[in-house]
Amino acid sequence: MNALVTEAHNNQAIVRADQLATHAGYSLRTLQRLFTDYVGVGPKWVIQRFRILDVAGVAHSGDRVDWSELAYSLGFSDQAHLTRAFTHVVGTPPATYRRERTG
Repeated sequence: MNALVTEAHNNQAIVRADQLATHAGYSLRTLQRLFTDYVGVGPKWVIQRFRILDVAGVAHSGDRVDWSELAYSLGFSDQAHLTRAFTHVVGTPPATYRRERTG
């Protein structure tokens, strides 16, 4: 499971649990059970948290950010979905977070 968590962390192309299951050679349900048993949370939760960390990293980069494109590239359905997920975890929308961190 450690290797799969690392893969979810390092591979931004993995944005859904079924992609990680395919990569691991498990059914989605088997992967969900294994994650619950050994990690304590489901693969969807783990993947989403890593993608939120990716958003925070982009916000800290200082580069211009196309939030809509970033949302799409990280597997969110749209910018609003990314904003809701980020705000739920971090407590502030990503654009506000960026302004507060980069001045």
